[in-house]
Amino acid sequence: MSLNGGGYPRYCSWIAHPTMSEKIPQDPSSSEMAAEMAFAAEPSLEEVGATAEETTPDSDPGKGSPGTGGSNAQRVRQLLGMKGAEVESRSIWQLHLQLMKPVTWIPLVWGLIPGAASSGHFTWTWENVALILVGMILAGPLMTGYTQTVNEYYDREIDAINEPYRPIPSGAISLQRVVIQIWVLLILGLGLAYALDWYTGHDFPVITCIALAGALIAYIYSAPPLKLKRNGWLGNYALGASYIALPWWTGHALFGELNWTVCILTLIYSLAGLGIAVVNDFKSIEGDRQFGLASLPVMFGAMGAAWISVLMIDLFQFGMASFLLGAGLKRYAAILVLLIIPQITFQDMYLLRDPLNNDVKYQASAQPFLVLGMLVVGLALGRSGLW
Repeated sequence: MSLNGGGYPRYCSWIAHPTMSEKIPQDPSSSEMAAEMAFAAEPSLEEVGATAEETTPDSDPGKGSPGTGGSNAQRVRQLLGMKGAEVESRSIWQLHLQLMKPVTWIPLVWGLIPGAASSGHFTWTWENVALILVGMILAGPLMTGYTQTVNEYYDREIDAINEPYRPIPSGAISLQRVVIQIWVLLILGLGLAYALDWYTGHDFPVITCIALAGALIAYIYSAPPLKLKRNGWLGNYALGASYIALPWWTGHALFGELNWTVCILTLIYSLAGLGIAVVNDFKSIEGDRQFGLASLPVMFGAMGAAWISVLMIDLFQFGMASFLLGAGLKRYAAILVLLIIPQITFQDMYLLRDPLNNDVKYQASAQPFLVLGMLVVGLALGRSGLW
């Protein structure tokens, strides 16, 4: 389904040697892959622990700094694929899960719900609930997991600077295993998408096509030669559309007939998702600058990018509220505006004061109101009878 990180979400979002680019080919289909796989042979857990012990200064394991491996918080962060994960005592299956960054699944999994609401045909039956849950598996673990793993593969040199404790730059997992994971997730995702098309009786495999589009966007976001993430505007919009439009279309298609009105509206709404994606770039400024990636924080500075993020998030939500008002859906427009107000408050409290240190606080406090606003818009479209 798709991509980035907000945030989701990322390969679209779906290591520490300066000469690594000379040793490791960028293309997984390269003829040099066999040599690279041998070079990247997976170390034992004892070796990983020893390496971390040699390279990490003594610190309090309970404080959650990368590399200590001592706190429960670090273990949870490791399982969710968050910054500050432990680098010791990781099983191979924990490493595979960390590559998929489960914390980034949330916006795409949620995106199916306003999509289902916008169809106007969702009812609370066991069959429909089961169908939504299966769609969430497609959107989250499979397609977003694929996206994040691809991003991890192609960002391994940047991660060596920004997050050297991650599975690939830390040497905890081989590139061969990463490539296998990419293909397994992609094949399972496309297979499940086709099964949903078959079960819902689609004459045209619309869900399969959405999954294919998401997989393609995720690939060109991270992989050369296009590598959309080199351009902050294009890359972040690709992520925004993956957060909002693609899962929304899937949820709508599960219960109704996807139409151009819904597609265009959600693509416009995805410009608010561009603002969300900018927040994910603050943690990577140093590595992005060194590798020539023109993220918005690199181009405009941290404060300039923070203002761009705020304006994109707010303006396009207010734009959607104006559309609902013009369509006669006044109650829904008013609720959406009420959900934008606390987002503005948290932007002033966190993002516009110190975007580098408050990015996580801002996301945790403001994004619940944004995703609730998406549901309000979905319900408005579904109950209006206009679409």
